[in-house]
Formats: sequence, C-alpha cells, structure tokens
Amino acid sequence: MESFTIKVNGETKTVQADADTPLLWVLRDHLDLVGTKFGCGIAQCGACTVHIDGEAARSCLLPISSVGEGAVTTIEGLSEKGDHALQEAWKEVDVPQCGYCQAGQIMTAAAFLEKNPSPSTDEIKDAMHGNICRCASYQRIHKAVKIASEKLS
Repeated sequence: MESFTIKVNGETKTVQADADTPLLWVLRDHLDLVGTKFGCGIAQCGACTVHIDGEAARSCLLPISSVGEGAVTTIEGLSEKGDHALQEAWKEVDVPQCGYCQAGQIMTAAAFLEKNPSPSTDEIKDAMHGNICRCASYQRIHKAVKIASEKLS
C-alpha cells in the first residue's frame, strides 16, 4: 500500500491504498463519502461521476494514482447545504424514483452547465446521454437541467 494525498471537496486527505485502487472505492471506503455510487464498474453508466478540476470523470475505473494534484468534487461537495441549483431543480421536478443514479446525473449536469450555461433541450439530451437511469426518468432529468440552467443564468 502507498500513501496518497488528494484534495476532496476542498479538504486535503491522505489515504493508504494500492495505486490501482479506483477513486470510487477510496471515496466510499476510505473517506466515507458514499454519495458517489457504484453502478456498472466499467465507466459506462455514470453513477460514479465526480468532478476532477471541474471536469466530469467516472471514478469506478480511475486509479487513485492518476488523481495527482487534481481537485476532486463529489456530490457531497457540490454545495455546502445541498442547495445547488441542480439539487433544487431535482426536488422541484421530483426527478428521483429509486434515486440510485441521481448523484452521477447531477454531477454530469453540473460540469456540463459550467461549460454551457444556457443549453438547448437537444444539448442537454446529448450531454446527459451517457448517464443511465434504470427508472427511465430521462424527461424529468432533462427538465430539471433546463430549470437549473435558467436559475444559474
């Protein structure tokens, strides 16, 4: 095991892990940040999405050794009080059914809105396309992203 110092949600943390341990498991098992979920384990579903330096990244295959100096943001760090415009829009539209994919959906949307604060419906659909919702709440997800974009503008 090696020692890794990473910046997570604005705090510097040191963990002991094998270099190839996925960031997801470091977050969940070592740092008790369980908002980021394990979905598929092959970076295809998006449940494990976090930000690294503001970019959406799938944490299930990203080894802790590759994080380096990057600033990691999880759903717990998106807003201090859980009141980010996306989180508010999620509640307003009543997006979640089972809720399992929601953290990854929100983190993907947050990175997207940072780059495109006034997206069209088609741009939202394209940006969110890689995140799977087993409950098929896609229309509500797209609506919530649109509402959040308007709140952030």
